[in-house]
Amino acid sequence: MSAQDTTPDAERPSPYGLLLALAALIWMAAMLWSARATITGRADAEMEVTSTAYALPGAVTASLAAGAAVALALITLITRRRDLGSTLRFAVATGTGLVLGLLGAITIITINTEGWIYAVVGGTIAAAATIGGALAGFRQPRVLAAACWAAIGVFLVGFVLNFFQNPVLRALGSGDSQASQTNAAQWFTFLQSFLSGLAAGFIAYGVLRRTRRRTTAGDVAWPMYALAGGGPGLLLVVGEGLTRTAGSRVLELAGKVSELELTVQQMLSGARFNSALIVLFVGAISATVAVGRTIRPATTDEAAEVPEPAPKTKAAPATKAAPKAKPAAKVKAEHDAEAESSASATSAAGE
Repeated sequence: MSAQDTTPDAERPSPYGLLLALAALIWMAAMLWSARATITGRADAEMEVTSTAYALPGAVTASLAAGAAVALALITLITRRRDLGSTLRFAVATGTGLVLGLLGAITIITINTEGWIYAVVGGTIAAAATIGGALAGFRQPRVLAAACWAAIGVFLVGFVLNFFQNPVLRALGSGDSQASQTNAAQWFTFLQSFLSGLAAGFIAYGVLRRTRRRTTAGDVAWPMYALAGGGPGLLLVVGEGLTRTAGSRVLELAGKVSELELTVQQMLSGARFNSALIVLFVGAISATVAVGRTIRPATTDEAAEVPEPAPKTKAAPATKAAPKAKPAAKVKAEHDAEAESSASATSAAGE
């Protein structure tokens, strides 16, 4: 195995991956149990079909997140003992998602093993978990883990708002008229998407900042914060795509129940896609703004130092000028005069 194929320490998944996997598995199990209970609780076949169509998108999204989280947890355990190359990493991640998807599909297929509609739903769930597991093969586990935590946060926001749906609708202006109820429902959908996007962005930011403090590998680039914040929205978009493609026969069969049901399915499909886009962009923007507030301008130490002017020094006092040398002729004349004076003095002393 070459050095380029090994998993560097900076890109290994978080040790808290087991907790994330457990939370994602609980989410997936809750959605599958709710779907099974709703489907089996209907008295006639038509209601079973429509209930299946309503439950499919939520189960698909939960399977995507659970596949990614469980694959990350397994890679965490493996990389503690050995490094994984790129090919082996993708194989482990995709295989983990496939196994989880097959287990989830069994809970739906066993409702009626002779009905093809449940086989379609089970296959869509298996495909979603496999795709989610494959995402763990990329060498950005911290970003994927943050996106999975944010996706769980989006689910919790939706759960709480739907639990208090009636008071919220009344606060948004829902009354006795059909127009007020429709207008309030539209505002409720927008409010849920907007709050889910905010939750996704801030949760992703918090997870990445916490991971940065626990590791010596340094922080990820700021675009990765935007990717993690918009990750739940991407999962919703992918989930809607799988629902419209792999699960299209379920939606088509539900639309054949009545014209009203066909209209409802089309409206719900458009609303889910619009909500996914709102969560995507609001989550990415909020995470970017959150990390942007932590970026500080360059300090004075990092700035270029401006050279200070040299201090002025007092000029040294001028030294006394040396006397000018006398001309040679004048020096000779003075010497002759001194000699003559000395000779005269000697003569006078002899006399």
